[in-house]
Amino acid sequence: MTYLFLALSYVFGATPTSYWVGKAVHGIDLRQHGSGNLGATNAFRILGWKSALPVILVDVSKGFVPVWLFPGLCGASFGWTLAFGAAAIVGHMFSFWVGFKGGKGVGTSAGVFLALAPWAVLGGFLVWLALMIATRYVSVASMGAAVTLPVFVAFTAHAGGATLTGFTVALAIVVVWAHRSNIRRLIRGEENRFGRTREAGKKDGTTGTEGAA
Repeated sequence: MTYLFLALSYVFGATPTSYWVGKAVHGIDLRQHGSGNLGATNAFRILGWKSALPVILVDVSKGFVPVWLFPGLCGASFGWTLAFGAAAIVGHMFSFWVGFKGGKGVGTSAGVFLALAPWAVLGGFLVWLALMIATRYVSVASMGAAVTLPVFVAFTAHAGGATLTGFTVALAIVVVWAHRSNIRRLIRGEENRFGRTREAGKKDGTTGTEGAA
């Protein structure tokens, strides 16, 4: 039964929210616009905030629901709970619906830890917000939140102990790896700052290259 819920966690996480919203509401394939990333940042840049808001809410729920609901339904151990969360994140990043492409796992990871360690998520969000205000780079803010989350988990989580902290460290490595193209653009000084709208992109012939969630 636990293997069935593990598969369901992947399928749940693989829901290509931004792709379906782009197709259904705007008639475009988001993979062919902006960064080509199927995360909330690219959805905001290309589709606008009204479409991006439900995308990020669903992306967060894709991590939250498998971790919060599935263990109680199948009597899973804490180790399996982490496996459900990992499967949802992998599904978001490598969705079978869209050729095993997807987002960068930030929103879905936030949902996983919102269920497991909500106070740590608050700390990570404050780091994200501070870096976002200071740099206006979503990629920098996302990576900063990811690499500091293990510290917040270690000090605030009441369940899981070293296992949960180790899982968070592994997740931080994955998130940084997923942002490797952003890191290269940051080094070259080519990363776009957040705040450019679709209209701004149209004026200079670009649609933005930054993507995070």
